Amino acid sequence: MKRILIVEDHAPMRRSLQTVLEMEGFHVDTAADGREGVQIALDSIPDLVLCDIQMPHLDGHGVLRALREDARTRLVPFIFLTAWGERHDVRAGMSAGADDYLVKPVDRQELLDAVRIRLAREKIRREAAPGFAPDFSSATPLESLGLSPREAEVLLWMAQGKADADIGLLLGISTATAKKHAAHLFQKLGVENRHAAAIRALETLSHNPATHS
Repeated sequence: MKRILIVEDHAPMRRSLQTVLEMEGFHVDTAADGREGVQIALDSIPDLVLCDIQMPHLDGHGVLRALREDARTRLVPFIFLTAWGERHDVRAGMSAGADDYLVKPVDRQELLDAVRIRLAREKIRREAAPGFAPDFSSATPLESLGLSPREAEVLLWMAQGKADADIGLLLGISTATAKKHAAHLFQKLGVENRHAAAIRALETLSHNPATHS
């Protein structure tokens, strides 16, 4: 049974999310603020975290930093729960390593889709690239694949599971422009889809010497 951690200070929202996920068979832990959320996550490593941004004691960005700094939770999928007016916070959070975001009030199906997609991608990452230790701190190494600096940035986020709309948000470009960059880098890499491009990126960014043999 997959374990989901919800970090949300608004009690009705927290209970609503918990009910939806438990009805779908997930084990759900909850925290009412960021500090409590970090402690629960480190005590009982979750398979995925849903976290509000604006919270007392420690905000969502602080929770994300704490979990990304600990080896046990560094790769745990992390989804922000955000209000419409927090677009700049979303961009900063995704740049820091968040995997996705959901706008409140969260639609039930949108929630379940986001959770299942992120869990599935994490499963694929573990199975398809065992032993990989990719460093996502810079896109520069990807330029060695014959990509422009902008194409390398697009591929860096693509390798982390970001969709074109998310990449556009992160890089300050339109979704259409992100798609054009993606098409160009596919052609340069000689691949047909995002999955194949992401694997090339993971191989290039990995610290594991065996991946380059």
